[in-house]
Amino acid sequence: MKRFMYAFKGVMFVFKNECNFRLHIIATVAVIFSGFLFSITKTEWLFIIFAVSIVLSFEMINSAVEYLSDFVSPDYSDIIKTVKDASAGAVLISATGAFIVGTIIFIPKIIEILLSVSVN
Repeated sequence: MKRFMYAFKGVMFVFKNECNFRLHIIATVAVIFSGFLFSITKTEWLFIIFAVSIVLSFEMINSAVEYLSDFVSPDYSDIIKTVKDASAGAVLISATGAFIVGTIIFIPKIIEILLSVSVN
């Protein structure tokens, strides 16, 4: 139980201190709302949940890398900059993948609704 609490404290710390994590949470809420709104399938939910989990996980790892890097090397360092850039790049790649998953799932549903509205 203690380990779960430590992990939860970590999530809450990142939520309170990292704007990008909060933005990803807002996007997650919007995607979940959209999933219910468009009645996505179980398979689509699995892809959405996986994509969201990956993005949030990478965002937390990125935050941990940044905090550790700043602790280890408070002064500017080209190596630390490269480490931070690579970590941020992992978030970018995961968020891009999640965006593509969302686009593949939701765009056809949006087009279907728009076509049905324009026909009526």
